[in-house]
Amino acid sequence: MRFLTELIGWTATPWALHRVDWALAITALVLLIGLPAVVGTPGDRPFDPPVAIPGAAMLLLVLLEVAAAAVAPWFAWPTGAAVVATALVATSVVLEQPRWRWLLRH
Repeated sequence: MRFLTELIGWTATPWALHRVDWALAITALVLLIGLPAVVGTPGDRPFDPPVAIPGAAMLLLVLLEVAAAAVAPWFAWPTGAAVVATALVATSVVLEQPRWRWLLRH
């Protein structure tokens, strides 16, 4: 479910932002995909991240991705698709609670 939420954010955010500015859309895409690929909390994934950050910082990054996935579809996609995307994101938020608590402890 986490990957689906990330995928929604990765596609909908640049899609919505390209109407404002292409550079902003590309920057958002780099931030949403590139930053989590480089930084992480040791023990959160099966491999060690290139740059270790505290769990609270990783949680802030996760919340940024979740917010993008929840808001951007309403500006980029038809209403029906935005409703489905928001429901998937809400489900992910519920299912991710154990991980989020773990991140806050590390």
